[in-house]
Amino acid sequence: MPKPFFHIAPAEEQSQSEPDPRLFGQFNLFTGALEPLPIEVPEPPEPGEIHIDEGISLVKTEDSSQLVLSGYGLFLRKKSERLLVKKGDHLVYQFPFFRLNEVVISSRGIAFSSDLIEELCERGVRVSFLDSRGQPYALLSSPMLTATVHARREQLLAFQDNRGLAFARTVVAGKISNQERLLRYFGKYMKKADPERFQAVEQTAKALKAQCAKAAAVQGGCIDEVRDSLMGIEGVAGRLYWEGVRAIIGQRIEFFGREHRGATDAVNSLLNYGYGILHSQVWGAVLNAGLEPFAGFLHVDRPGKPSLVLDMVEEFRQPVVDRAVIAYLNLGEEVKLVQGMLEAETRKALVERVLNRLLATETYQGKRYQVRSIVQMQARRLASFLRGEGAYKAFSFKW
Repeated sequence: MPKPFFHIAPAEEQSQSEPDPRLFGQFNLFTGALEPLPIEVPEPPEPGEIHIDEGISLVKTEDSSQLVLSGYGLFLRKKSERLLVKKGDHLVYQFPFFRLNEVVISSRGIAFSSDLIEELCERGVRVSFLDSRGQPYALLSSPMLTATVHARREQLLAFQDNRGLAFARTVVAGKISNQERLLRYFGKYMKKADPERFQAVEQTAKALKAQCAKAAAVQGGCIDEVRDSLMGIEGVAGRLYWEGVRAIIGQRIEFFGREHRGATDAVNSLLNYGYGILHSQVWGAVLNAGLEPFAGFLHVDRPGKPSLVLDMVEEFRQPVVDRAVIAYLNLGEEVKLVQGMLEAETRKALVERVLNRLLATETYQGKRYQVRSIVQMQARRLASFLRGEGAYKAFSFKW
């Protein structure tokens, strides 16, 4: 009978020089000897965080497909069909390429081999780089992922006609609809426990529904004619929404309202960091769909501003990041800040929650898909819409 590929050696088969029996081993096909494999990926994979060393962690999602690394002194290289993570001469982790679709680098001091970069690009695996606030500053992917140009030509032409307006209008209405739904989702838990606060949230949700209808009714010839109107409606909705969020979390943590760049309070720091993770997901989806990230419709063009990515992020803020952050705060989890930035343990906990939301399933076109897959499908749907192949419909989650 052939020997199994993986084997845990019993204690009596080991000499003092052999590795710990708890480590998996692999038989060498030529010598027949059992060779240890340090820190194998568990089967079936478990979600969560693996602590490898002081300051080093790897966060895995349920299907082990997104690898998030932080910590000084790591070196990443390839060997055969695996990504190896080393610190000095010590191999601390290894991961099969076939179960990987993105690598996220969330700290400084991490190095790559050029062989690994080539392998990841050939397999279509993105490498995203986040700064200390969770904002993406680089995305590494193969240029061949956007080798077709038809969608990008139509994307630029759509700026001057009704397609750009229709997309922007749908994005704003979809975002406001998700704001309403998220308030109702969390508000339902207050219906018996705090009826007065529930009524306040319910009234805000109704006001948001009216703003959604208002956005959907905007008409014009191109996006330039109606951008101010759409942004005005979005601004009114945003003020209503964050008042509703404050009503939901107000008894647990101080929150005075939404701030973007430079925020130093706990709630805004969590939101901004989570949006950075979402940005990298959407950016990758836009590239994979063959679209130009810097040619948006709702957000105006500025040097270095990925306006189409920002457009597409809008419909996923509530179901991915806001829901994860509000749930985190409602559970009474401690948010630690160091010099106005999230402390490492808080960042890790938030990353895991946001990734779990991306793995959660939602109904899309009558079927259940993971949210991260819906992000990809929405980008492709936009490309099809711009090419004149069907309508674009914003994603709305079920509350």
